[in-house]
Amino acid sequence: MIEYRSFRNTDPPRLSRLWQEARLGRGAAQNLSSDLSLDLTNFSQTYFDPAGLIVATFRQNPVGFCQTGFGCTRSGDALDHETGIINGIIVDPDFRRRGIARELVKRGEHYLRSRGARHIQAGGSPGRDPFFFGLYGGSEPAGFLESDKAAAPFFQKLGYTPRSRYTMAERSLSDRDPVSFKLTMIRRKWEMVLVDRPDPCSWWWMSRFGRLEALAGVLIPRGGGRPVAGCTIMGLDLYVPSWHEQAIGISELWTDESQRRQGLALTLLVDVIRKLRQENVQKLVARIPEDDSAAQAVFRSAGFATVDCGVVYDAPEQ
Repeated sequence: MIEYRSFRNTDPPRLSRLWQEARLGRGAAQNLSSDLSLDLTNFSQTYFDPAGLIVATFRQNPVGFCQTGFGCTRSGDALDHETGIINGIIVDPDFRRRGIARELVKRGEHYLRSRGARHIQAGGSPGRDPFFFGLYGGSEPAGFLESDKAAAPFFQKLGYTPRSRYTMAERSLSDRDPVSFKLTMIRRKWEMVLVDRPDPCSWWWMSRFGRLEALAGVLIPRGGGRPVAGCTIMGLDLYVPSWHEQAIGISELWTDESQRRQGLALTLLVDVIRKLRQENVQKLVARIPEDDSAAQAVFRSAGFATVDCGVVYDAPEQ
């Protein structure tokens, strides 16, 4: 008989094994060298609530779990309980097709609504990606990936509807960098520098990026001044055992509104690539909203190519 309960402190080793056995596709870190990986990205977060991680057990042994949580407010200084997130759901392959996943989602939804959620989504998205950071989706959680073949049919059967899509793009650092007169002229006025964190730096940034090896790359005027463009650069060490190469995630690319459409974002990306090449990095990964044509164009110009897509689903309204 399958029983359901909340997370216990003795669960991490078995939940880590479930993650390994789930075969979630190329976008999930695999062959993890330590049971501490889930602890780093999930269980030790300040906002982690044991009641929000529902565990399915058979004869007291975990055979599945559902991780739920909340995103942040616009200012990034607190949780926003208006929208609840089904961050991930795992079931032991030997126990699938028994209704366990469906029951886990049902209980996850109940938890989120009991904490104030008026809307529920399945899959992480910008500002709503509290867990599995650096473990699923590459640079950041990007909904449920299409390479995870079981995800779309499962959520559609539950009545969830696709809301937004995210491109998971990659670039090999062995590829040639774009060269143009425009980029050369921009570099005469601006330079890329690395800093330990964005300024200002939100609690939400520190909660996720701050737990991993992360820096901020910014484009500033030569001679000093405020940044006009920037991005977060995050080490993806947890992917090394499965990808067999050192990868870096590029996240939160931005350009000052008054300086857009001048090639600054592309200049920043290319200069970050040049810097990382010196550090023996082999691959860059980025999460890009599929409907953001400007961002898509910038990453394509920098040599990124689509390798997967993630979909965020909305739960049926109640």
